[in-house]
Amino acid sequence: MSEHQHPKGTIRKLWPSETDVFRDHLLRLDKESRRMRFAHGVADSFIEEYALRMNAMGSIVFGYFEDGEMRAAAELRKLGDTWGREAEAAFSVESTHQDHGIGSLLMGRVIQAARNREVQTLYMSCLAENSKMRAIALKHHADLRFEYGEIIGEIVPEHPNYFSIMAEAIEDRVGYMMAVLDLQARLVKAA
Repeated sequence: MSEHQHPKGTIRKLWPSETDVFRDHLLRLDKESRRMRFAHGVADSFIEEYALRMNAMGSIVFGYFEDGEMRAAAELRKLGDTWGREAEAAFSVESTHQDHGIGSLLMGRVIQAARNREVQTLYMSCLAENSKMRAIALKHHADLRFEYGEIIGEIVPEHPNYFSIMAEAIEDRVGYMMAVLDLQARLVKAA
């Protein structure tokens, strides 16, 4: 796929029962992609624990799927006990799927979800050398600042409205159907 083609996969929310799908994606990240995602090298055991806490952290995770496999993820995590004032975004894209616009598409979904939960400030941080994440942040009008070897981006989502809420609801319905199809594909592959 060239940089100018649209990704051929689908983006949908992960359901609480799909921690294994999230874990498998994170485990497929190469050493450098893991370092860029977590700001340092992490072992498989860390990733397994991290994925298991997906639901406990109050995260909304969007996955990019191709041929029934999740190849990229975007996480929206509330900062605090409830949605509202602040949230954080984090992204991971497998090396074979980088540089195709998937991160930007995922960022759009995260911003919409933050908007609909009335998040006032959405933060994202990355290592200073992570030019791909900086580019995605700038594309979505983030204010960037340098802090202790990291770049911190701040995005102020618009207020939710009928159309933003309906768009997410429709995407969730389609996402549910895609989750069923993805499950069927995984079951056929395992048989």
